[in-house]
Amino acid sequence: TMKTITIHTINLQQSLRYCLVSLVVVLLWQAPASASYQPLKGTDTILINKSQTSKKYKIRIYPSATNEVLFFTASGEAGKVYQLYVFDMDGKLVKQTQIHNKETTLLANFVKGNYMFDVFSDDEKIENGTMVVR
Repeated sequence: TMKTITIHTINLQQSLRYCLVSLVVVLLWQAPASASYQPLKGTDTILINKSQTSKKYKIRIYPSATNEVLFFTASGEAGKVYQLYVFDMDGKLVKQTQIHNKETTLLANFVKGNYMFDVFSDDEKIENGTMVVR
């Protein structure tokens, strides 16, 4: 007798993204009460408004479904490094992070208010905009 085997293929990038999000959820769920991560209690919205958008690179800055953390992901040329800088409205640097091509990271602990952000790669500003946490 012959058996039929069905093979389900999943896009590797989607699979890796799912694993990353699952890992973040597990880490946040298991974080001790004394951990430095503090969700934004009572936050209704994180709004992102891009002023300059790159056509060469795909940059995504977006809030989680619960508006407790902000995700930063980038893709473009292999080997590229991307830096995200977040400033308060007085121009003080409040957050910064860096990722490699096709990576995602998250930023947390934003105080309610207005912010500006810049994204750089190789000392070139490739995106910028504003963010409102309310």
